[in-house]
Amino acid sequence: MAEVPDDLARLWRLPMGAKLGRPAALDVNRVVDVAVELADRDGLAGATLPKIAAALEVTPMSLYRHIGSKDELMVLMGDAAFGPPPETLAAVADWRSALRGWAEAQVAVYRRHPWITELPISGPPRGPHAMAWMDAGLRALRGTALDWPAKIGVITVVGGYVRQAFITARQLEQARSAVDLDEAGALRAYSGALVDLVDPQRFPDAAALFASGVFTAPEIAADPDEDFAFGLELVLDGVAAAQ
Repeated sequence: MAEVPDDLARLWRLPMGAKLGRPAALDVNRVVDVAVELADRDGLAGATLPKIAAALEVTPMSLYRHIGSKDELMVLMGDAAFGPPPETLAAVADWRSALRGWAEAQVAVYRRHPWITELPISGPPRGPHAMAWMDAGLRALRGTALDWPAKIGVITVVGGYVRQAFITARQLEQARSAVDLDEAGALRAYSGALVDLVDPQRFPDAAALFASGVFTAPEIAADPDEDFAFGLELVLDGVAAAQ
């Protein structure tokens, strides 16, 4: 077996070096668990090395014996917080239902740990949990006629849709909360501010949309879950068409 880099060894919790005497009071799991707890409570900005060290009652420099670097900590936190995919996904035979369940399970993770969407994307999956999610996504596509590059493309697109849909919905909710409006009120305010500025000569189709009254209709405020499901079905339609 080829030598595993230290960061991957820590990510996969592989033994590193000789362990003599009593177990150390601090290890990778403890550091990462506390970092995730702080991020869940205070957001990603609340999981700085000094704050993690303070919570563990150690010096910030001592953390580097267990996490390597701040960037490595971000990877460790993301993999730990994502956790493994639901085991029930493996029992779903229909590719569309399985992939839909895979996407919905990721949304559930983002709702529990919204700070995950703020982590930088530095490359393909590397950690054990990230690999488990990739494996589950590929397994969902077993019954399709897609080749490996296409399957990778599909789970990348679906995962990207899930992430961006969650980010967009969360930012819109935060913006509405800042001005104390629900979705229907925000859309009415949007229409009222722009309807007279959208010139039919310059923006004919946009003007027709505003003139239709769709933004002021009582039923315009859709359930965010319905919005997500609508977009996901469009993506799955594209997967079906690619076979």
